[in-house]
Amino acid sequence: MAVSTTHMLLLGAVGLFEPVNGYQIRRELMSWRVDEWANIKPGSIYHGLSALTDKGMLLRHMLSDRGRDVAVYELTPTGRERLDELLMSALATVDMFDRRHFNAAFGMLPLLGRERGEKMLVQRREALAATIASFPDFSDPAAYPYAPPHALRGQQLWQIAAVAELEWLESVIADFRDGTLELFHIDDAVNWAPPADDPGHQMSRDRERYRRLLDR
Repeated sequence: MAVSTTHMLLLGAVGLFEPVNGYQIRRELMSWRVDEWANIKPGSIYHGLSALTDKGMLLRHMLSDRGRDVAVYELTPTGRERLDELLMSALATVDMFDRRHFNAAFGMLPLLGRERGEKMLVQRREALAATIASFPDFSDPAAYPYAPPHALRGQQLWQIAAVAELEWLESVIADFRDGTLELFHIDDAVNWAPPADDPGHQMSRDRERYRRLLDR
């Protein structure tokens, strides 16, 4: 997985829940199973947060919280700008053979807001349609008499997956436009809630306490 995807996931997790501590970021990303599809190991998350802090993209506050010291992170203006760039690039750039960068960005779509989020998905739809149109048609094996049959079937899979994504994008964009699909940020009032034992409730309480400690 590219470093840019790791940075996007870390910056995005902070952006969604800031101010937020490192353990909460780790727990949240592990709940997204990033160790399985993004090749991000739990221990590397803390290193990544430190690296992004050193680069000036994150601001780290050391707070005394109920008798213990805790490192709490927020995006800096530089980090917010970089996150926007990464999100928009990942949403609009089509790679038929690797969608992990897009998958990561789609999970953080609320950070772009409704208007920009829809705009980037429309751009992706257009780019994906053009990519599919330019991809060779491997549906007729007779047209490729010298190609191994199993290799043709492999190429067909890429094509079928791309067409399926295009159909999915069409439905997502349509749901955006008719209001069926809403983008919710943590600060928004929502018509759904996680279960009572979800760790996110504690994260929200901690977040409010961190804000008070930071005089927000």
